[in-house]
Amino acid sequence: MVDLTHGPHPTARLLDLVPGRSGKAYRDWLQGRGKTFREGIRIATLDPFQGYKNAIDDQLEDATCVLDAFHIVKLGSAAVDDVRRRIQQETLGHRGRKGDPLFGIRHVLRAGRERLTMRQQTRLETAFAADPTHVAVEVAYHCAQDLRDVFHQSTPAQGRRLAQRLIDTLPSCPIPEIARLGKTLRRWKTAFLAYFDTSGASNGGTEAVNGIIELGRRIARGFRNFEHYRLRMLLIAGGLDASPHTQL
Repeated sequence: MVDLTHGPHPTARLLDLVPGRSGKAYRDWLQGRGKTFREGIRIATLDPFQGYKNAIDDQLEDATCVLDAFHIVKLGSAAVDDVRRRIQQETLGHRGRKGDPLFGIRHVLRAGRERLTMRQQTRLETAFAADPTHVAVEVAYHCAQDLRDVFHQSTPAQGRRLAQRLIDTLPSCPIPEIARLGKTLRRWKTAFLAYFDTSGASNGGTEAVNGIIELGRRIARGFRNFEHYRLRMLLIAGGLDASPHTQL
């Protein structure tokens, strides 16, 4: 659990570590922090795991729940990868190999289209045109890029409108992987759109703290005692206190 409170010098701060990755572990920790702490939380960001969402709804009913932008974009990229692998199997009957058109663009498909060089754009166009069935990969790619674009609009209102359009249209896409993505976004609609009402609240600070934790664990070559591990991580990544915080 990480404190993401904005301030004059905002720095993510580790609040605590608990065993397990479950909604119950998160809910029990929030409950144990007390009513004053919970009432002080205004925004809670998370990845798309329903257990965490249930814990927030149960213990932080007055907080705004925000689905992290990085994880939303990751869902889109994963859907493109799934389409690419399926079409690869259907057309060639095997996993991607060197020389296969779709296998050759697997990394380019994950890049933002505005960052592509002319050479990379040509590689995409060539791979899409190599077989009529590759149109499914092309459509999936543009859907994922549109999803990425919602976070790069000039105003939050424009981003919200594009996000709403994707939520409305993607579930009916004839490409099953994209339809599944659309249904996931629709299920998380409120937390997805909350991004545009919270000045872009994200889990970036949480990922930064996690990087510090992983580095500390590698340097120590692991910890056999969880409480020792927890205390060491609290020392290097922020510390635990009982004061209320406004954003988690």
